[in-house]
Amino acid sequence: MSRRSDEKNARHAPGRNGHAPHPPESNGHAPAGSAERVLTLDTLGSPVHGADHRSAEFVKEPWRIFRILSEFVDGIDEMRDVKPAVSIFGSARTPRSHANYRAARKLARELAKRGFSIVTGGGPGIMEAANRGAKDGGGRSIGLNINLPHEQKPNPHQDVALHFRYFFVRKFHFVKHSTAFVNFPGGFGTMDEMFEALTLIQTEKVRELPVVLIGKKYWSGLVEWIRQTMLLQRNVSHRDLDLFHVTDDLEEAADLIETCWRKNLVLSEGLAEVRRTRSIR
Repeated sequence: MSRRSDEKNARHAPGRNGHAPHPPESNGHAPAGSAERVLTLDTLGSPVHGADHRSAEFVKEPWRIFRILSEFVDGIDEMRDVKPAVSIFGSARTPRSHANYRAARKLARELAKRGFSIVTGGGPGIMEAANRGAKDGGGRSIGLNINLPHEQKPNPHQDVALHFRYFFVRKFHFVKHSTAFVNFPGGFGTMDEMFEALTLIQTEKVRELPVVLIGKKYWSGLVEWIRQTMLLQRNVSHRDLDLFHVTDDLEEAADLIETCWRKNLVLSEGLAEVRRTRSIR
């Protein structure tokens, strides 16, 4: 065999890993002018499609953890001294002229006068009313704002305004920093926040904090369904029905929250204490 044939065979012989080596001029990469594209952090901001899009998302995903972590850390740092605090939930669509808006503002004002910080989602409607009430009562007004395509416009009545990209981080801060939860009439978001609190209490992931629902007429259908469907099918227990209290009485709600906090009572014990105290006035 000629020397020229030996050189030709060597160039096309498999390497140690069983694959043909790259041509020397490519320096281990695809030749210039080929369709192959190397994805780096510098290219992640440019539009990509198909396989490149999937590769870009794969590269970005590990970095997402730092954004999530920063939202946890910032919230804990900003809210380290807000307790005792009451989280107030309700519809962002409630107009200022509505009775529920006035009630939320009144209850928040009363709780602020009793030394509680008020925490809301920072938006309009019931959230704005509660933040205003906190200011009226001389308490701290905190808003945990979320970036949304609509409805969420931060209200101007916040002493501390945090902004979140991730719902689950935002909900973590509601639970971590609260000593009670109040739910005014609202939609899916209000239901989500209410059942999140009830689930964590039911499963003993957090201590048994009071959950108060304002508006008997609004909540009666849901409570009846829980009793007649969930309870009868044994998906909840009788004790689970004692994890929340429905009332139209704002003073009772404030008394209940304060009693549970100051005397370290669960909701059922606090409610009995409030009723006993009221009966001897």
